[in-house]
Amino acid sequence: MLIVMDRSATAEDVQHVVAIAERKGLKAHPIPGAQRTAIGLTGNKGAIDAAAFENLPGVLEVIRVSHPYKLVSREFHPEDSIVSIGGVPIGGRRVVVIAGPCAVESLEQTVTIAKAVKELGADLLRGGAYKPRTSPYSFQGLGLEGLKILAAAREASGLPVVTEVLDTATVDLVAEYADCLQIGARNMQNFELLKRAGQTGKPVLLKRGMSATLEEFLLAAEYLMSEGNPNVVLCERGMRTFTDYTRNTLDLSVVPAVERLSHLPILVDPSHGTGRRDKVVPMSRAAVAVGADGLAVEVHHKPEEALSDGPQALTPDMFAELMEQVRPIAAAVGRSL
Repeated sequence: MLIVMDRSATAEDVQHVVAIAERKGLKAHPIPGAQRTAIGLTGNKGAIDAAAFENLPGVLEVIRVSHPYKLVSREFHPEDSIVSIGGVPIGGRRVVVIAGPCAVESLEQTVTIAKAVKELGADLLRGGAYKPRTSPYSFQGLGLEGLKILAAAREASGLPVVTEVLDTATVDLVAEYADCLQIGARNMQNFELLKRAGQTGKPVLLKRGMSATLEEFLLAAEYLMSEGNPNVVLCERGMRTFTDYTRNTLDLSVVPAVERLSHLPILVDPSHGTGRRDKVVPMSRAAVAVGADGLAVEVHHKPEEALSDGPQALTPDMFAELMEQVRPIAAAVGRSL
């Protein structure tokens, strides 16, 4: 249920509604807007009696939310949300670019790439200290050492850091070093991990599971927000289908679908979405054209030597080409890079 407050409602009116809701065993989520405040109610076991709120001071109307996801829904929050990661706003007029290696391999490698992508216009640095790999014999990441290297790369380049967290045991450790916690596709429905990540209050980049429906994707985001964390960014990274000419099928249609149903910003990862570096630039152009709030791209200065996902990593020169090509497309849809 969503309680829309009148424009003239005071802070005391809002707190009164919150107090009434909490006395009824509900969770109240005030959502300040440009014109008025709304209050989302969750935690109900059955139908909520709207009459208990309709006549409270400052209440304009009470709206029942039809979707199974509440806090994520545009019914709860009609205006687009803007999430700040290390001072970089995601969800506004500007298209944000996250770039960096798939895996942190060494201090020299990570700092070299961080400085290169920064110079070429990247806004945030990506890199995995903990790597979920299909084979137990593949490189699993440097762990704590990798987190320390990412912190050093942030210091050297000025780029805020986005890195993946794999389990509840390392949430606090990763949160100590990262500006944003990434929940990977394989963990999209790891509900205990979602809850713990949500409890940190840190921005969370949530990747869509490789076979997840749109509703499942948004309900995963609901887990994060239900823990009191509004700082959630969605990311489309490709679906597993029958095709064999690309690693995954990048579902760009989910971008306008998310923008219709949810207020959360959504990025596109064309690197994991295709698995082929020759497809990353054209799919980046398409992602910006369809309305994505940003791109997450893998870049490696020596991709042939990369310990993880070398075939999909762009070289710095290719990343420069990407930035050059998507800039006019962003301008054509009323945005900037």
